Amino acid sequence: MAEVSMKSFLPESLPGYSTDIAGQIGLLWELIKPPLIVPLLRICVYICLAMSIMVFMERLYMGIVIILVKLFWKKPEKRYKWEAMKDDIELGNGAYPIVLVQIPMFNEREVYKISIGAACNLSWPADRLVIQVLDDSTDLVIKDMVEKECIRWASKGINIRYQIRESRGGYKAGALKEGLKRDYVKECEYVVMFDADFRPEPDFLKRAVPFLIHNKDIALVQGRWSTTDTIGGAALAFVQTPKQCQRCTPTTSRDEQNLGKKYAFPVNSNECLLTRMQEMSLDYHFKVEQEVGSATHAFFGFNGTGGIWRIGAINEAGGWKDRTTVEDMDLAVRSGLKGWKFLYLGDLQVKSELPSTFKAFRFQQHRWSCGPANLFRKMVMDIATNKKVTLYKKFYVIYSFFFVRKIIAHMFTFFFYCVFLPLTIMVPEVDVPKWGSIYIPCIITILNSVGTPRSFHLLFYWVLFENVMSFHRTKATFIGLFEAKRVNEWVVTEKLGDVLKNKSNTKSSAPRRSLSKILGDRIQIHELGFAVFLFVCGCYDFLYGKNCYFIYLFLQVITFTIAGFGFVGTIVPSS
Repeated sequence: MAEVSMKSFLPESLPGYSTDIAGQIGLLWELIKPPLIVPLLRICVYICLAMSIMVFMERLYMGIVIILVKLFWKKPEKRYKWEAMKDDIELGNGAYPIVLVQIPMFNEREVYKISIGAACNLSWPADRLVIQVLDDSTDLVIKDMVEKECIRWASKGINIRYQIRESRGGYKAGALKEGLKRDYVKECEYVVMFDADFRPEPDFLKRAVPFLIHNKDIALVQGRWSTTDTIGGAALAFVQTPKQCQRCTPTTSRDEQNLGKKYAFPVNSNECLLTRMQEMSLDYHFKVEQEVGSATHAFFGFNGTGGIWRIGAINEAGGWKDRTTVEDMDLAVRSGLKGWKFLYLGDLQVKSELPSTFKAFRFQQHRWSCGPANLFRKMVMDIATNKKVTLYKKFYVIYSFFFVRKIIAHMFTFFFYCVFLPLTIMVPEVDVPKWGSIYIPCIITILNSVGTPRSFHLLFYWVLFENVMSFHRTKATFIGLFEAKRVNEWVVTEKLGDVLKNKSNTKSSAPRRSLSKILGDRIQIHELGFAVFLFVCGCYDFLYGKNCYFIYLFLQVITFTIAGFGFVGTIVPSS
């Protein structure tokens, strides 16, 4: 048997044997490529092509249905019974159902005033509205500030309750569940949730509640998140006097408007390129996915905020559960399996703030990708064996809602465009058809862009950025499917409010962060690693390739590098 020397890891008897390490690596590559690398890579490419067809058919189906909905479907007010709320002389305010408003909070220093003010500004009789501020803050200073704000509004005649817990068990789901256990909630028929960075319009309840009153099979009315201020200025929360709250009329006095201007709400889609990218993704989600789900199946995922529930439906479904990081989707699926219907109102908009720092966005996307995958693992058999919904709806929920959108879409994007397509450059024996590498991706991209026509010129960079984020989403999806270490990680999305504007005018008392801490938050090793890998593949394609993939690869390298060095989104000063 041929001997292997200390400076060699191949037998000297092999044909083409070389004494230098580079030659031996090249020989080893040529030995294992035909029997192992080529077949494996070809199988992976075929799997990715199959996934691309699944995503393409899903997007095409969505596109066709949304066109039909816009052209031929009746408006929600025509599909369901709806009558405007009217004052009753005999019943007085008793004609209005009692509505609970829940505002979960966690150290929301920058936005707590505007969220509480917006809830107190809802046009609804004061004696038929209960506002519940669920404060899980760990910062005692912020806790005191939130409590004082609640006391200030209570002194104006608003029925507002400040609630705290001994522990943060269950995070947001635990807080909402605990809030529904209060004695005064027993009189409430409906509950509406607004996260701390959401600001509803005053007529939100008057437009949404009639659907629940007159249609007993509807459990949820969901509004659309709005991140663009269509009137050109900041959204303001105007303060009301107790007398005006009783009459459900907005404030018009100059003094109170000036007070409202102190708390301008950051509708921030134009803040930076990161928020513009998010706007494009969210617009497709709301304007297409939610609209199609509501119109065809009366089912979609609850967005966790900006929606009003029938409390009876929540209780029938088993209440809030904290088994995943998407408690809102969990509740929606369980309620849907009970036969309840959901209604999405695209023109019922709730202004919100998008995460404008890359760190906050990554944590948010981890939660939004890991949670659905983990919920799918836990509920797929419950959905398949359910007796109350049709086979067609079960197929829609399992295949379209979960499998394609929450799992396949992430994996296909990452593995095909960031791993296997670049590898085929190094293994030219594996051919990728043009329809799979160019035509289908272009059609999918165009279909994804229909929700935000104003950002069409950013479409190419959006694709590159989504490829970067697909790494984090795919990793989070696997964590959710296999219930790995970070499966229940919950990091509250950081809201900046006017912090950047305020930091330029006032000195912060926060301690300076060390250089190592700053670099640790900014530098992303994984993104830089993929940048190096794609750069090598791009150079090889430029020198020896035939498909000109290097144009795409070098642009993707730039995007990975920008993300790797943290030059994405806004940079919050450390002091």
